[in-house]
Amino acid sequence: MQKIENKTFGEERALYNTKDARLINVSFKGEEDGESALKESSNIYVEKSLFALRYPLWHVNKVDISKSEFADTCRAPLWYSNDISIVDTKFNGVKALRECGNIVLKNSNFVSEEFMWRCHNIEVNKCYIEGQYGFFESKDIKIKNLKFKGKYSFQYVNNLVIEKSEFDTKDAFWHCKNVVVKDSIVKGEYLAWYAEDITFINCEIHSHQPLCYCKNLKLVNCKMIDCDLAFEYSNVDATIVGHINSIKNPLSGKIVVDSIGELIREDDKYESKAVVTIKE
Repeated sequence: MQKIENKTFGEERALYNTKDARLINVSFKGEEDGESALKESSNIYVEKSLFALRYPLWHVNKVDISKSEFADTCRAPLWYSNDISIVDTKFNGVKALRECGNIVLKNSNFVSEEFMWRCHNIEVNKCYIEGQYGFFESKDIKIKNLKFKGKYSFQYVNNLVIEKSEFDTKDAFWHCKNVVVKDSIVKGEYLAWYAEDITFINCEIHSHQPLCYCKNLKLVNCKMIDCDLAFEYSNVDATIVGHINSIKNPLSGKIVVDSIGELIREDDKYESKAVVTIKE
């Protein structure tokens, strides 16, 4: 394996089609403003390096990145690539990953609009992610210890498991399928509308008008803090710990709750048949 160390590259396609290389303390920057530095490369290991130019890692097979930085000028750094590991790294450019597969993210920070669209086979652990439309149309995702901030996350995702994470979001999980969220805190308005086969276990949910138009929705021992107008036209099986402000027109199933401010059955187009039980 060739070693490229303590170098700076600014030209177009500086290391195009590089194979079997270890890059240490390499910087991609310069007045040349060259794009696509490592496009079409394979088996690349990157350590302690800086990416400040656009589109550096497109169509790359196997890339391991550690202790590195992607500046805010590094737009769309990883597209159409596979077998990606990112550890102890900071990303700041928009559209960080798109249409990539077999991805591991660990101990890293990502501030990126349109983060990880249409990707698959993803593992995330001990990361911070900030951006709009995170994970849009991605699938086969396992997440632990994630802090996420941004609007419209996890829309149209399939096959997602989340554990021990915190989300400050809005309109999260819309149109998603086959999702399990465990031991997590979820904050966001209009949570998980039109979701199918979605389960929350031991979660703390803060939301205005959450969980509407859902199919096969389950809540197991969840807290719904300051939640109102929940479950409209959803098929739901829920046990709620503590108080919920209001429930409106749940379509079918059963809801068991410690206390409720208001059960609303009005403007009921689809005839609410769910059974709501107050614990004694």
